[in-house]
Amino acid sequence: MEQVKLPFRADIVGSFLRPERLKKARKDFESGLLSPAALQQIEDEEIEKLIAEQKVVGLQVITDGEFRRSWWHLDFFWGLGGIEKKAVGQGYVFHNLETRPESVKVTGKITGYNHPMIAHFRFIQKLAGQAIPKQTIPSPAQLLAELIREGNMDETLKVYGRIDGLLEDIAQAYRQVISGFAAAGCRYLQFDDCTWGMLCDEKFRCNPQVNAEEMALLFARINEMALNSRPEGMTITMHVCRGNYHSAWASWGGYEPVAETLFDLPVDAFFLEFDDERSGGFEPLRFIQNQTVVLGLITTKNAALEDKQKVKNRIAEASQYVPLERLCLSPQCGFASTEEGNKLTEKQQWNKIRLMLKIAHSVWKNK
Repeated sequence: MEQVKLPFRADIVGSFLRPERLKKARKDFESGLLSPAALQQIEDEEIEKLIAEQKVVGLQVITDGEFRRSWWHLDFFWGLGGIEKKAVGQGYVFHNLETRPESVKVTGKITGYNHPMIAHFRFIQKLAGQAIPKQTIPSPAQLLAELIREGNMDETLKVYGRIDGLLEDIAQAYRQVISGFAAAGCRYLQFDDCTWGMLCDEKFRCNPQVNAEEMALLFARINEMALNSRPEGMTITMHVCRGNYHSAWASWGGYEPVAETLFDLPVDAFFLEFDDERSGGFEPLRFIQNQTVVLGLITTKNAALEDKQKVKNRIAEASQYVPLERLCLSPQCGFASTEEGNKLTEKQQWNKIRLMLKIAHSVWKNK
């Protein structure tokens, strides 16, 4: 089989708006009105519709829209051995908004055997046809950050007295999960990571209780450990996010403070937010090694369609730091990082995707 160049010139971050039928089914399931099998049947049907629509608009890559998840990250964590769901006193704080108060609790040794999302991948792989199915999961650093955040650290230390032991088990669990995806036929895997966006934020960096440089090195270390013995033939990318909850954001700041450490990670491509002033300029891209950069210039936070020429101009600007042949285009994030979704309609969502495809075709002429 001919090797496909990944990422695609027009790519996606992964999540899509949940249809109302799916939202209702999830509520009914949580209320005890719908069985697990009935919920799965509705999920299957809505994912089939989503994949068909992705193909109709012209995408070469597909995902399941994260339709089986409530959160972009927590559902994956809850599927690991040694981790359970828990309620917390406060949700994640976004700009003028707070999320549902849920998190994770370590109950034993963390493992990655038989993760349920491997079955989720097998389902979309059967429907892919000529498209390439992409699997999205939160990064190892994101799990580490969740386990050592305020309110979780004490519970984590009850199980893991040493940070090195925690790092080793997280890395090994991720290697197990990645190996499972590879065995299922996955060759396009994406890490989603908000830790680097947080480390770009000056307010966070100025916190006297935070050593941002040490944190960056720690997050880089755990990501690198997890990528040891990565499967041959699998493209692994990283999406750096500044928060995406019901069209709200969590952090602000350009990539300069973390660029040298971040862009040294052993991934094949970076999906980087550049949809507004919160992401800063393209100058930090001078630290990119030989990776591909997917420019997140199409915002998912509102319905307004971008000006095509302005987007093309920004791609040209970025090409001053990374050659055009190593640039691609995508939305800055998913359309629904959580089941609440961003503030736009499904029609507006697909209009965004169509615009992105038109711009990419114009810039790269199918190259």
